[in-house]
Amino acid sequence: MPFLENVTRGRGVPRERLEEVAQHYLHFGGVSPINALNRDIIAAVEREFAAAGIELPVYFGNRNWHPMVEDTVARMAADGVRSALVFPTSAWGGYSGCLQYNEDIVRARTAFGDGAPELVKLRQYFDHPLLIEAFADAIRDAVAGLPAERRDDVRLVFTAHSIPVSADATAGPPADGGGLYSRQVAEAARLCAAATGFDDYDVVWQSRSGPPQVPWLEPDIVDHLEVLSGKGVRSVVVCPVGFVSDHLEVIWDLDNEAEDKAAELGMAFARAATPGTDPRFARLVVELVGEHIGGVEPRRLGAVPGYGCTRDGEPCAVGCCAPARGGRPGRS
Repeated sequence: MPFLENVTRGRGVPRERLEEVAQHYLHFGGVSPINALNRDIIAAVEREFAAAGIELPVYFGNRNWHPMVEDTVARMAADGVRSALVFPTSAWGGYSGCLQYNEDIVRARTAFGDGAPELVKLRQYFDHPLLIEAFADAIRDAVAGLPAERRDDVRLVFTAHSIPVSADATAGPPADGGGLYSRQVAEAARLCAAATGFDDYDVVWQSRSGPPQVPWLEPDIVDHLEVLSGKGVRSVVVCPVGFVSDHLEVIWDLDNEAEDKAAELGMAFARAATPGTDPRFARLVVELVGEHIGGVEPRRLGAVPGYGCTRDGEPCAVGCCAPARGGRPGRS
């Protein structure tokens, strides 16, 4: 509960919603899986650094639970670090996906005071070829995991974390017309579907929270499964394209709630793996670092704008991503 209170502080999430989400954690030992997942990613990145001859230490800091980013920045400074690149475990634009990380950087540097290390946040990577390749292979594996007699007419459904409609409307610089987060999710889904030969697919949302009177991006994955079942769909593969690793939202909202709903409806269900454990994800991090220290040319597949590379918490662009109302319990 203290973790969830940190996640949602100031966002108006009802206490009963926090208590409901806390019960989800208790199914998995009462601990968020994110720290362990991030440490696995860090170990993979360190191996890729060694293979590439990159001599950089890797530090780990969280927004909502230990190790807190303020403590990490202080430790970096004590170790003599004067400049660092910051990799966010979010591929997206928008407030929660990008701007909030800039706020974390400002808060951590302010907490340290004069002499804080320079922190350069790496760019958004929702359409990086390595991310798309990892998701595409995961989709193929999920299809192969369905019963043989159910593979010929499978429906592909992409999910990402829902956010308030108002927050999406203000995501990105005004010159881009808003909706940057949902547009990036749609573009990543399009790229993954094309890579796996799916001409038709759905993009839906999951894990909404916050006051019920606030509109959020819809449809919800569980509701959508009922719609698909009504249309005669008998097999579904769900790809959590909005998540880089198996956050609680993935293992609870998809592997429990959505899978249970599919079973109730008589649908075959398979969930594609997230890319965090795929070696290509660590290589993606190395490529993003290489764009700053090794002259590596940025690689992008999509046509939707991407931003995110900023120094010391500066905004990505003028007017980019207003702070959001609502909450996203489960994130670290």
